[in-house]
Amino acid sequence: MNKLKKIGLTALSASLVAISANAGEMSVNGNAKMATEGFTGENQNAGTTFSMGNQLTFTGGGELENGLNVSLSFVLDQSDADPSPFDSHSVKISSDALGTLLLAGEGGSTASNQIDATAAGDMWDAFDGKSYSYDDTSTIPDLAQTASAGDNAILYTSPELVDGLTLVGSYQPQGTNRESGTGFGVNYSGIEGLSVHYADTDVVGADTDTSGDNTVIKASYAYGPVTVAYSNMDHDEGLSTGANDIEITSYALSYTISDSLSVTVGTEESSRGSTGSVDAEIDGITASYTTGGMTISASRYDGENMNYTTSSAEDMEYWALSASFAF
Repeated sequence: MNKLKKIGLTALSASLVAISANAGEMSVNGNAKMATEGFTGENQNAGTTFSMGNQLTFTGGGELENGLNVSLSFVLDQSDADPSPFDSHSVKISSDALGTLLLAGEGGSTASNQIDATAAGDMWDAFDGKSYSYDDTSTIPDLAQTASAGDNAILYTSPELVDGLTLVGSYQPQGTNRESGTGFGVNYSGIEGLSVHYADTDVVGADTDTSGDNTVIKASYAYGPVTVAYSNMDHDEGLSTGANDIEITSYALSYTISDSLSVTVGTEESSRGSTGSVDAEIDGITASYTTGGMTISASRYDGENMNYTTSSAEDMEYWALSASFAF
């Protein structure tokens, strides 16, 4: 299967011709955001923190005489000021008959990581890198692993083949000390309220220990104001100890109380392949209220065994409150 993916997608990338379009008008979109968050736990010694959003997205494009739509997008992000303030940037070419081809110079997606957010909304990410020792020597690891795209990666999405069915293909170019990688995905939304996604992508590393496969399954069903969701991401690498093998499973239940107010409760469970590891578990609730371009969000997460052991120091709680303003 992987060989077929490599042959097909390599041929696709090799057959592309250079396409250029005259510069046109660019539009700018962004939002202002204020946020505060905090942690509690046995060895937590950090206070409440405050932050703000500070990025702008520039987009522009139009339809060519041959019917193709071409657009350019890049992000100006202050947090990426070193070495450059420019973040994700890409060129997209699309048509109703041919589908969409996206070339990302930075911040690209593979077939897997474009759908890798958990059903509960990546609650694990709030704990990523958080210290749980007084001397800051022990930190929470990544509880989920994906197949990330490198620079100048390609993502192709087919037009709708039948009602609600599209195919996805991705290509990561060969880099220093690593091979190229390909991915394949299927999206289906042909039944009202139902959304199903599947993807499998090569994990490309410097050697067999850090190479393998990343598989994502994701589904949700909405009935009236209630939405139930499930996701599973299985990341397997060749390291014999299994320390790089991580599987994260998530469930969520969302209720739309009104056009402005919604609540989601969810759970995530991360397991590591190494012998003796116990599952890390997170339960959480998130509420958001939107009015007139302003969104207020509040979250509360409880995490246990966050470094895959039963040490009580790894158990911690997280809370966050934010207000964002679209303009």
